Amino acid sequence: MKKILLVSKVILGAAIVLVSLHSCKNESKQEDPKEVAEDQNEAKFDSIDSKEDDSEFLIDATEINMAEIEIGKLAQTKSNNPEVKKFGKMLVDEHTKAAAEVKAIADKRNFSLPTSITEEGKDEYDKLNKKTGTDFDKKFADMMVGGHEKAIDRFNKAAENTTDEEIKTWASNSVTALTAHLQHAKQLQQDLDKK
Repeated sequence: MKKILLVSKVILGAAIVLVSLHSCKNESKQEDPKEVAEDQNEAKFDSIDSKEDDSEFLIDATEINMAEIEIGKLAQTKSNNPEVKKFGKMLVDEHTKAAAEVKAIADKRNFSLPTSITEEGKDEYDKLNKKTGTDFDKKFADMMVGGHEKAIDRFNKAAENTTDEEIKTWASNSVTALTAHLQHAKQLQQDLDKK
């Protein structure tokens, strides 16, 4: 009887160890905040495609704003070039304002937004952070030109395709500011290329 009890305890103990090892192995890494917001919105608005498209645009706008704010902060602390620092401050100020506007629009529609910078944003930030001196400044300017070109394209598409008048107006008005950022970034890029 004691042998059976002992064997039962050993088998039970082994089973517990296997289950706990299996559950540890299956733990997934933290989900990207953009994906979490997209999944939440998809569940809310599964039957209304226009709302899902609008929520995806506002998620993209939030992602852009968060990345620009963090990269702008980095430029202010890491660069020795006064023009790069000035551009970084402008990015933080204007994209913080834009982020608040996006949040207000999203809140009215019960849309979920990312709450932190995305994996892609972190990767870009880390690549820039590894640079120093003039290499940092040039990489920063290149990122600002490329990033703002993509953002302008995304905002123009949203302004053309959305049926939500407030989102259409906001996207359209934002293109003006993004275009000014792009021109500033191109000028900065040209000035740095001369060095």
